[in-house]
Amino acid sequence: MTKVGDVIKKDGMDILRSEHHKKTKRDIQHGNMSVRQHEINVARYSIRISEMLGIPCDKRALVRGALLHDFFQYDWHDKDHANVFRLHGIHHPGIALKNAEKEFVLSDLEKEIIRKHMWPLTVIPPTCREAWIVSMADKYCSLMETVRIHRKRFRRRQSR
Repeated sequence: MTKVGDVIKKDGMDILRSEHHKKTKRDIQHGNMSVRQHEINVARYSIRISEMLGIPCDKRALVRGALLHDFFQYDWHDKDHANVFRLHGIHHPGIALKNAEKEFVLSDLEKEIIRKHMWPLTVIPPTCREAWIVSMADKYCSLMETVRIHRKRFRRRQSR
């Protein structure tokens, strides 16, 4: 089994060091989880899903797509964005992709992951296994964060 943290650091360090990505710590994604921590959680679970199910994939693309899948750079809970982005779930993958392309050189797989992670809301299904994995990991993490289970488990694991 791969050390998940090592894979994320190796393949996503430039993203994690990015000033714009660091700013996602200030925005809440689900429950009390920041966007940045949510993206890291999705990257962790994406790697675990791939390995546990024996799904061969491009781990670099998997990690980078997961770390950028919600790179929309606004607080979607804020009233100022509520009117413009009423359908945040549908619109944010495209916004995240545009923001990511401004700052990083992305592979076609990474673009696909970011663009399709909200399927079925985004209608067109993913065409690669990496996007399917990130989409499933995102849904799992979102549920755990919304009901505030994921954060508690994450804290306990870190304090051991």
